Amino acid sequence: MARTRFRGDRGLTLRMGGVSLALGAIYVVFGLVLMQTGLGAFGIVIVLAIAWGQWYFSDSLALKSMGAKVVEPHQAPELHAMIDRLCVLADMPKPRVAVAVTDVPNAFATGRTPKHSAVCVTTGIMQRLDAEELEGVLAHELAHVANRDVTVMTVATSLGLLAGLVTRYGFYFGGGGRGRGNNNNLPFIVVFLVSIVVYFLSFLLTRSLSRYRELSADRSGAYLTGQPSKLASALMKISGDMSRIPSRDLRETGAVSAFFFAPALNRASVSAMFSTHPPLDQRVQQLSRISAELSER
Repeated sequence: MARTRFRGDRGLTLRMGGVSLALGAIYVVFGLVLMQTGLGAFGIVIVLAIAWGQWYFSDSLALKSMGAKVVEPHQAPELHAMIDRLCVLADMPKPRVAVAVTDVPNAFATGRTPKHSAVCVTTGIMQRLDAEELEGVLAHELAHVANRDVTVMTVATSLGLLAGLVTRYGFYFGGGGRGRGNNNNLPFIVVFLVSIVVYFLSFLLTRSLSRYRELSADRSGAYLTGQPSKLASALMKISGDMSRIPSRDLRETGAVSAFFFAPALNRASVSAMFSTHPPLDQRVQQLSRISAELSER
């Protein structure tokens, strides 16, 4: 976490370390398999280039995918005032502020570092939430910035990206023309099968980390504002309204769904294991416990 006044989260640090170690072990095994077949250098160069691009241009890519526009203080004075206040409370650099014109009620943070970050809110969420609820959501998003979540998730998903590329390579090119005999194709078949397993394992690990980072951001935001009940209220409002948003609008937000305050594609969720966000009741229960803790002080 960057040096801010957001409360430290030992659990997040341990989970980030654990997931990193597990992914690192899978990286080594997968890299050895690739090297044995001559695909290692090719795959690693491509993935490193894509991962670097995703990380370096993360803020611009996310804003463009949502059609969001950066707004100046005179264009959105109340929104800027909230973020100014929260940044002072958290003692962190102010990110760029953007607004996306869509009825989908949500918000997200993106950027490779706290100094190169952006917080985006939709017109839908500003219309539905009162000032204190919106402030709770913004505190949640600023916690993501302080935790450097974009950097962590970009690195964590790079292995899955490599495995996914190899899998697609096998589907579309049948092994890259390595020969028609079974003996010539055998090395790629091994890589192809290993890629599927690696992709699945990295998918589960990164989704698990993503769910915990949402709980961590909820906690950090609630402690910063001192009003966890307002954040819980915002969550319930957004989750309730999401079911009434047309499917087409929800699909248009899919590119940044993992970074949203609340899951934008919750109707497509199969199970908690595959979700980027923890269940609503788990988030609300955590905020209720924080509210009780703060009231006892």
